[in-house]
Amino acid sequence: MIRKVARQIVETRGYQVAEAENGQEALHKCQMAMPDLIILDWDMPVMTGIEFLAALRALDVPSQPKVVFCTTKSGAMEIHKGINVGADEYVTKPFDQASLMAKLENIGAA
Repeated sequence: MIRKVARQIVETRGYQVAEAENGQEALHKCQMAMPDLIILDWDMPVMTGIEFLAALRALDVPSQPKVVFCTTKSGAMEIHKGINVGADEYVTKPFDQASLMAKLENIGAA
């Protein structure tokens, strides 16, 4: 449900959306064609959001995408960990269009 809501929000901003079922699939898709924006869940099967983001930021690519963590983890330690690994912004679930748009605007992705 959260992916559906996020998809609708970013599609209204002109983004073409591709989804991945897990972190490993997402990393593979990024290696094939790097997106401009990634909305990332912390808890994913196969490879967590933190593991995915660390691997993504380690890629030698000309341009890194903006990354927004979207998760239920809202503690200061988790937020700092996500930002330290390379997230540009952080939004907690559940979220609405206004809160996600504000985060995207903060990082120049809206």
